[in-house]
Amino acid sequence: MTGTAGAARATGRESGVLPALDRTETEAAAGLAPAARPYIGPRPRIVTRKGWGADEKLREKGFAYTRTVKAAFVHHTATGNTYRCSQAPSVIRGIYRFHVRSNGWRDLGYNFLVDKCGNVYEGRAGGVTRAVLGAHTLGFNTDTMGVAVLGTYRDSRPPAAAVTAISRLTAWKLGLSGADPKGKVRLVSAGGGRYKKGRRIEMNVISGHRDGFATDCPGARLYKKLGTARTTAARLQGR
Repeated sequence: MTGTAGAARATGRESGVLPALDRTETEAAAGLAPAARPYIGPRPRIVTRKGWGADEKLREKGFAYTRTVKAAFVHHTATGNTYRCSQAPSVIRGIYRFHVRSNGWRDLGYNFLVDKCGNVYEGRAGGVTRAVLGAHTLGFNTDTMGVAVLGTYRDSRPPAAAVTAISRLTAWKLGLSGADPKGKVRLVSAGGGRYKKGRRIEMNVISGHRDGFATDCPGARLYKKLGTARTTAARLQGR
């Protein structure tokens, strides 16, 4: 499987993949007039659930949505770092089974996943352009998205391709809701995590899991790269 960094643009004939779109195509897909000039980054290539082999019988049949996507929480999966990128679909299938069968969740918790080669994968079902309610940051799942990088980045340096993929994904997905990747957002805690229910917390639009929950996720080394991701995502949006 080819990483997004430096890869040739997908033709759309690749089974189980949503091809990358340029800015004009992205805006057209969002139903925007050419003169609108929104801050939406080009859509990255996304491996669909079909593409990574999701067993759709595992999840609940219905979908749950929120109103919008105001912020993105970045995670690491705390799995091994030695996988080959061709093995990433298998790793994701394992996480999917764990989230449903062990955690008792309706589906995979993350909205998107990224491998070390920079490939982006569809996570929780419901449509990649929709505001799908995930299960990724307890207390702050409403009106946010969760993106997880496969691996553990407490002591290991996150691959540049993965950080770039986070930037590309958030530039597009946050842009669909008009969110500025370098901005701040006020979120209301639903409780059960780091903050009491009802407390309003100001966070970065692109935050780490640890910003909303008592955890070291996404690992110290990946967390330090979020500033780079914010700057790059904003540039890709044309800000």
